[in-house]
Amino acid sequence: MAGTAEAPSTNKVGLQKKDYAGSKSTLCIGCGHDLITARIIDAAFDNSIKPENLVKLSGIGCSSKTPAYFVSRSFSFNSVHGRMPSVATGTALANRNLKMIGVSGDGDTANIGMGQFVHVMRRNLNMVYIVENNGVYGLTKGQFSATADKGSKLKHGQVNHMHAIDLCALAVELGCGFVARLFAGNTKMMKQVLQSALAYKGTAFLDIISPCVTFNNHEGSTKSFPWMKSNELAMQDIGFVPAYDPHYEEMDHGDERVIKLGDGSKITIKALDKDYDPASRTGALQLLAEHHESGKVPTGVIYLAGETPRFVDHLGMVDVPLSSLKEDVLRPSKSVLDEVMDSLA
Repeated sequence: MAGTAEAPSTNKVGLQKKDYAGSKSTLCIGCGHDLITARIIDAAFDNSIKPENLVKLSGIGCSSKTPAYFVSRSFSFNSVHGRMPSVATGTALANRNLKMIGVSGDGDTANIGMGQFVHVMRRNLNMVYIVENNGVYGLTKGQFSATADKGSKLKHGQVNHMHAIDLCALAVELGCGFVARLFAGNTKMMKQVLQSALAYKGTAFLDIISPCVTFNNHEGSTKSFPWMKSNELAMQDIGFVPAYDPHYEEMDHGDERVIKLGDGSKITIKALDKDYDPASRTGALQLLAEHHESGKVPTGVIYLAGETPRFVDHLGMVDVPLSSLKEDVLRPSKSVLDEVMDSLA
């Protein structure tokens, strides 16, 4: 007698994991970006995110193709090179209730998009900003990007003589409240941090070292799978407890730090380095500075501050999304405009 097939599991909004899938990847086999895509699918499913409440945004580059590969039922916008943050800002203003996942690359963000990156880190949108960082331009034959480490080598032997831009350090300096550095090969940590970032009410910046198997996975590269496997310095054991978990109070945390997020979820951080405090902005900058040229790459939650008012709150915007307002509200009468003008006199 044939066994009965087990029914696929559903999450809290009644969806299966396949409902969070996208198109088949066209990236190179073994690309680190596909590992990230798989964990985004896992995290969105486990967090029970409604696809219709999610917007995917990207710029130009291999990384910016990846939103096509996850949560195909959500909204999506592929912008021009380096300009994704402007589209994200407009999205936040049009509908404050949407969660955004912005996927960029090291060239898209740290080169042509640097000015945009700087300001979106200051604004505090309801957004997970992911940089799939491989240190090269994968679409244009593997030239160094601005995140390539000084002394690293290209496939044909060219040495990079310029200092790398540390995007995590910049994000902390600019006021981002959730900053993490991850390695695409450390899938467990990546999933837990992605879940936490999706639950965070504000901008969460994730710099994920994602090796390019075609142009930057050789000896001499500091963004390769072999290099990262030998030099990753995992700082924490990270857990994520969703708001709907009924067993949370029964957990024995030991020496864990427990941080509550805006939707009621909790991130648990057990430091492997007992002296490191991810809530310290000064400590985060010191950690990054110390390891910048040491060869070791600290991964985990670099900085996690308390949740603060978002961009739309500082602007005093109404709770109703602007995209839902009727014409009579969006086009006030002349008497109302006269009253506004008189108040500014």
